[in-house]
Amino acid sequence: MDSEACEKLYDACYMRVFSYAMTLSGDRDLAEELAQETFFRAFSRLDSYRGEADEVTWLCAITKNLFADEMRRRGRTGPIPEDAAAGEPGMDQTVADRDDSFRIHLALHAMEEPYREVFELRVFGELSFRQIGRIFSKTENWARVTYHRARIKLRERMEEE
Repeated sequence: MDSEACEKLYDACYMRVFSYAMTLSGDRDLAEELAQETFFRAFSRLDSYRGEADEVTWLCAITKNLFADEMRRRGRTGPIPEDAAAGEPGMDQTVADRDDSFRIHLALHAMEEPYREVFELRVFGELSFRQIGRIFSKTENWARVTYHRARIKLRERMEEE
């Protein structure tokens, strides 16, 4: 792949890879690092790309492995998200939205794998069921069923609170 083709791939896929990394990490700086490292690894190992999955699926699989490596390196302690500055317009709504968002993320965090990751890939990473299935080396139907079950589990947890 020549440099122009690499640039096109980067332009076409960067935001999806970054979004997926953001979903995994919850930290913008780490997500940017993961996305950059993903493309570095992909471009330096193009000969290992067999074309069995589309490019985004391949790149997200690299991102997932990089994130797992980073979590092992950190001893599985994730980043702590920073709070936004106080005094913004519509602060009451912002606080209510943050509270709902926090409750959803708590419920997601407590959800067992692979339900959590499949849900996050679909909702936050905006990947197709086919791509999700390929990331897990499963079928598209497996991804659909797992996502559906994750939604049910999330709804049940939210109703419990």
